[in-house]
Amino acid sequence: MSYKKIDMICRFATVSSTLTSGCVKNIKGTNIAYVKPHILSVNGNDYLLFEELFINGYFKSIKLKDLERYLKETK
Repeated sequence: MSYKKIDMICRFATVSSTLTSGCVKNIKGTNIAYVKPHILSVNGNDYLLFEELFINGYFKSIKLKDLERYLKETK
């Protein structure tokens, strides 16, 4: 996912946002890895960025192409 694309969508929707980068955390001594997603924060809502956008958890998701419309509706 492109940071520039997400920033452009937020500017078109006229919302201020912050984007926190995710990472992969490996647990030493095991073969377990934890994937921390990128997090987009807009108006008190957190959007977890995987292949889809998950809103405030993993229960409701939207596609990236629908993000601008969703942000305008939730203003």
